[in-house]
Amino acid sequence: MTNTSYTGDVHSHAGRAHFYRSAEWKALREQVLERDHYECQWCKAEGRVTTGNDMVLEIDHIKTLEERPDLALDPDNLRTLCRDCHNKRHGRFNYKRLGRPKNPYANDERW
Repeated sequence: MTNTSYTGDVHSHAGRAHFYRSAEWKALREQVLERDHYECQWCKAEGRVTTGNDMVLEIDHIKTLEERPDLALDPDNLRTLCRDCHNKRHGRFNYKRLGRPKNPYANDERW
């Protein structure tokens, strides 16, 4: 059984780096990828298939590590997301946009 609590510092960059380098995290990460069949769960919910062959897959803490460090190693708090969905989920605006980019002048009055 996996220990679901983490007592280290997750509020500093160094603390998070230590957590993500730990053998316990790496083993659990692989278990979650296998459980989710190496597929992005958000893409899957939208009817798309995004696998590790298509995109980098990341493990997302549903309740973030900073707000709930006690759930850091709880498999029920983890899901597989592709990098684009993970960035979107955390508001990192470098995720790819599907379709054509919007014209910023499309609604401007034309003279």
